[in-house]
Amino acid sequence: MTSMSSRRKKKRKLKAEINVVPYIDVMLVLLIIFMVTAPLLNLGVDIELPQSNAHPLEQKKEPIIVSLDKQGRMWITLQGAKNQPVTEEQMVAQVGAFVRNNKDVPVYVAADSDVAYQKVYDVLTALQTRANVPRAGLMSQQGESKQ
Repeated sequence: MTSMSSRRKKKRKLKAEINVVPYIDVMLVLLIIFMVTAPLLNLGVDIELPQSNAHPLEQKKEPIIVSLDKQGRMWITLQGAKNQPVTEEQMVAQVGAFVRNNKDVPVYVAADSDVAYQKVYDVLTALQTRANVPRAGLMSQQGESKQ
């Protein structure tokens, strides 16, 4: 009878362990999904759109300003130097070289209000992709408060 009772006790003994293999599988699948989708989320150009009643930012360095006039001609001002007309290729080369030597110099795009948005977007894209500018901002003038 003792042999029967010992068999029953061995069969009834419960394991207090959690099977974590399914959780690891789910975690790895989610990790792969996030790794694949994360680069797809950053498709646009990073810009900082100014507010109409924003106060000017304190800058330690003079900014690089790329200007567009009504006819779509491009001008560049490198840290307070004289405004000079440039083509898009010249602008990319000059700004790219300057940003490589001065990593945290601010870069702004100033466009006439009548310039097509596509032209401004093309300049921002060229600055970010070809000139390797980490962040480019848009310039505006202080407007009247609309209250």
